[in-house]
Amino acid sequence: MELVERMLKGDRLALAKLITLVENRSPEISNIMARLYPHTGKAHVIGITGAPGVGKSSLVDKIIASLRKKDIKIGVIAVDPSSPFSGGALLGDRIRMQSHATDPGVFIRSMACRGHLGGLAFATQDTALLLDAFGYEIILIETVGVGQSEISIAQAADTTVLVTMPSTGDTIQVMKAGIMEIGDIFVVNKADQEGADKTVVELETMLMLGTQTRDWTPPIVKTIASNGEGIEELWDRIQGHKKFLSQDSRLKERHIAQIKGEIHNIIAEKLEKRIWDGLLNDARFAQLLEKIESRELDPYTAVEALWEALK
Repeated sequence: MELVERMLKGDRLALAKLITLVENRSPEISNIMARLYPHTGKAHVIGITGAPGVGKSSLVDKIIASLRKKDIKIGVIAVDPSSPFSGGALLGDRIRMQSHATDPGVFIRSMACRGHLGGLAFATQDTALLLDAFGYEIILIETVGVGQSEISIAQAADTTVLVTMPSTGDTIQVMKAGIMEIGDIFVVNKADQEGADKTVVELETMLMLGTQTRDWTPPIVKTIASNGEGIEELWDRIQGHKKFLSQDSRLKERHIAQIKGEIHNIIAEKLEKRIWDGLLNDARFAQLLEKIESRELDPYTAVEALWEALK
């Protein structure tokens, strides 16, 4: 495939076009991935997640600036809320990151959630593989930070950074047990605001109660993304986690878990499409819809009947 060959030679436009094919779930995906997969496995994938308004985009912007000073090439996937009408990303590439748009060592791509469970764009893992194959050493994935996106991002990332801000009383409450467990590093951003130290203590307490079974104790870093304070310490902590993963077979185990998740997603996508396309072309399905609309039947019973028919 010509686009793949061009991308492997460093053509950024070819990379962008391949990402579009992946995002639109082109039939060419299998061929693209078969050609590119041997060139992957070198990048460190970092997830940046947390509730809306905690300053994730500002943090990512400062991380990019810091890493570029070290001559590290970075790919960024920014997962945006999507329009229910167009299916496209509403926010576009984050405005705060645009200062890096002309830097050849940085590639930023916004992706729409398209209603996918967990808020993470369905094609995010494939896009990360494309960026990896292109030669980006660090891949940052920033999620929307709503619903179960925090759980989804852990599946795609080697290191997950969970961002919060000084508590207003309910910030920590939002961090349910499942969310706390996926954080490898915790960041209290906007640390110049009142309550930052209190939030750190609350996090330390929750982590103490919930990490007895983990080999890794998640560090807590205070940052002020607006002026870059704490960014170097955060990078040191990320490097520390990467070193931790490189010991024994931890990174391999995490990658196998990621691959299992990706295979699950591919199977689910193919099954859903096959079943749904079949139903849309089946006159009996139209009859079921009529019965549901007239309240002769409920959707759950209808699905059970359809499922039995498929067995």
